[in-house]
Amino acid sequence: MIWASRKFSSKPEEDRIFKALSKLYRHISHKPGNKGLIIPFEAQAGKFIIFSDQHKGARDGADDFATAEPNYLAALEYYNANDFSFISLGDNEELWENTLTQVKKYNTDTFEAEKKFINRNAFVKIFGNHDLYWQNDPFAPLQLKSIYGTDVKIYEGIILQVRVNDSKLNIFCTHGHQGDAQSDGNWFSKFFVARIWGPLQGYLRINPNTPAYDNEVKTLHNDIMYKWSALHNNLLLITGHTHQPVFQSLTLLERLYRQIQAAKRDNDNKAMDDLQKEIRKREKEFSAVSMDYLIMKPSYFNSGCCCFSDGDITGLEIENGNIRLVKWKAENEKPTRSVLEEISLQELMSAL
Repeated sequence: MIWASRKFSSKPEEDRIFKALSKLYRHISHKPGNKGLIIPFEAQAGKFIIFSDQHKGARDGADDFATAEPNYLAALEYYNANDFSFISLGDNEELWENTLTQVKKYNTDTFEAEKKFINRNAFVKIFGNHDLYWQNDPFAPLQLKSIYGTDVKIYEGIILQVRVNDSKLNIFCTHGHQGDAQSDGNWFSKFFVARIWGPLQGYLRINPNTPAYDNEVKTLHNDIMYKWSALHNNLLLITGHTHQPVFQSLTLLERLYRQIQAAKRDNDNKAMDDLQKEIRKREKEFSAVSMDYLIMKPSYFNSGCCCFSDGDITGLEIENGNIRLVKWKAENEKPTRSVLEEISLQELMSAL
């Protein structure tokens, strides 16, 4: 089984990923409805929160979401009260390691919190590789209705569309497993991964070589996603899948390296010392730094995940003409929101 897991594991291939992303983007652009929606919004009025990779489980030792649930519930309460639309960007349910019956049983509070967005017609659910079930099982619509009390459509991606600087900006949101040799094939291969192969690996506790588990694959995957986004004009790509937040095409480590370059130019020794300490602490989380980190086009973003081992969650907000990377974490046992990065869509459009 370990041999087979390695042989048939996820191997990011640039050509496959480029073709799959382009095909999906064209389909949504020209035939919105089945695979995905086009959602226009006004820059100053639109409000969106994008969370991905909750991996809701069965409250056992393998449930990565359990410790993050308090932060997630507090975040949803905040965003619903402030009239945000919620884009759930895939791998929302962990259906490789658990049955759907288990996930439904142990996540009623979370589903009820998500239902509040549905009641406002402000919820978009996108599937990922760990919840392919929603896309390829004929009984999935009935199961979703039993969870949320109403029909919920499943999409592969969406395009948020906004006018900035007298031009149209497309924000393409999808889980990010497109082109994955393991979980983005024909109907049969998707069925096999969702119902047999993935659950078997989960049952045997074999970590597949995927971006969520492997730092080298994670770095390669993010690099390919960035390259695809950089080929397009007036486009931002937002994904999940890797569990690694990316803002303006830069990982945290790359942003720290960029900041230390600025501190050197300003002869700010204190900032340089602080940044060096942070870099040493963070370096083990990353397998590589892009050689182009000083000149990368700010076209790729990643929402991170809602199942960090310390219970923290990260997501992307779009509000008041800005896009932000935010973190929710417990401070003095109270879920607290903090803004990690922020830039206006106007600045982004100029840089693109």
